[in-house]
Amino acid sequence: MPIRLQDVLKHSTLTPADPVIRAAAAVAAQTQLRWIHSSEVLDIAPLLGGGELLLTGGQALALATDKRRADYIWELAERGVAALAIETGTELASIPSSMVAAAEAAGLPLIELRKVVPFVGVMEAINSLLVSESAAQLQEADRASHAMAVELAHGGSLNRILAVLADATGAEVVLTSTAGAPLASALPADHTGEPEPEESSDAPDRARTIQIDVSVRGIPSARLSLHALAGADVNLARIAGNRSVDILALALLQRMPPGLKEMAGAALIRAVDSGTQNWRLQQLAPAAGIPLSAQLVAVVVRSPGSRQPRMAVEHLLERVGHHSASYADNAELLALAVLRPGKTQEDRDAILAGLQSLALPEGTVSAVGPVATGISAAPWSLTEARLTLDLAAGAEPVKAAPLRAGPGQSGVVLDADAFAVERLAFHTLDETQRTDYVSQQLGALVVHDAQRNSALVETLRVWLDSGCNTAQAARELHLERQSMHQRLQRIFSLCGGDPRGTGRLAALHLATRLAAL
Repeated sequence: MPIRLQDVLKHSTLTPADPVIRAAAAVAAQTQLRWIHSSEVLDIAPLLGGGELLLTGGQALALATDKRRADYIWELAERGVAALAIETGTELASIPSSMVAAAEAAGLPLIELRKVVPFVGVMEAINSLLVSESAAQLQEADRASHAMAVELAHGGSLNRILAVLADATGAEVVLTSTAGAPLASALPADHTGEPEPEESSDAPDRARTIQIDVSVRGIPSARLSLHALAGADVNLARIAGNRSVDILALALLQRMPPGLKEMAGAALIRAVDSGTQNWRLQQLAPAAGIPLSAQLVAVVVRSPGSRQPRMAVEHLLERVGHHSASYADNAELLALAVLRPGKTQEDRDAILAGLQSLALPEGTVSAVGPVATGISAAPWSLTEARLTLDLAAGAEPVKAAPLRAGPGQSGVVLDADAFAVERLAFHTLDETQRTDYVSQQLGALVVHDAQRNSALVETLRVWLDSGCNTAQAARELHLERQSMHQRLQRIFSLCGGDPRGTGRLAALHLATRLAAL
């Protein structure tokens, strides 16, 4: 039997905390648990796998803004976390209403622990029960995987193979192509066909639905969705679904193997990444559908998630340009996108905006390289995109994130063109030369910032980046205009006067950009 949230709240290790459900009580009644975890880190969502009860003492939440608290709730809900329990008391007197409202809207059960209990003891006791349950689920999943393999060996159809998985998990199982076209589906044999009770929001559906990407020879080919029906074990569906990926990949390979174009595209990206000789790029590009003289850009995506967001990025690149190719490993997703003749900048801007709009794992950082003319220049665009990520990792926050995701999205999108000065300096000046140049141009400002813990160098950089627009710079730095004017006067007095109208403007601007690294 799956272990449910309500059972855990009545466990002897947790009842002394006097728990009370503050939000999504209707969802809590059906919530199943996979694990219990505790953390005070607000950026914990990407490290969780879904199905957890998360315990927190509230120290970080007490210091966070209302917006960050609400975002924290939504991040956990999107990750598939089963429930959040917050200890109130000295650090956090009560759960903020903003979090209660967000949890109710997201369908994330929110529990207040009104008394202190040792989280270690709670986790040890309940996780031991969950481990025993998981062992049984693994055995069932292995039996299902074996039965699917037998069905495949006897020439069973995709529908029949999925029917084995549906019967084993009590879930509705659907296999779709990367474009969303249905390939096969199945319901449990004992499914009555009666509609499930309507839910007040889609949150319960989200908690009971597992989606898993299926790749064939390293090429994304399909997506497996398992929707646990009423009374089904969600954790069993999750484990069995993941165990079935290899069987489904073999079935797809027999019925719809990856085409030459997809295989050549993956090989092309690997060749671009490894610095293969140009003749190999010239050989692979036409097979991948990429003209030898095409205008193209490289895209690099680094994500902390366990699976790279390859399908979403591929769909974006195919939508924007004529052709694209991608390759993913455990660390990065690499892609090439062909831009339309005469609309190179328009397409590149669309890729930047599209990446910004994708719902990617929290902590994802992407970079779009400069435009390369011809496949021979593709390695250069890829190298510059990677360099942009490395430079931004050490840059000031304002510089490091010229494009941030909008509401509902996560991560940072970087434009290599916005780092052109930094990239040029990196290639032409060593670290000592860059440091000496900054000291020569901004020495007095650097000393002032170090002695007085001020931010005059950063203020000057933002002002110069804005085209010496004082009002815009003040807005970006969240300063009153009068305060901005006072800072500028101090800056001018330390660096030899107002640089506008002189030959020093470009030199100072370069120095501030290098100082940000």
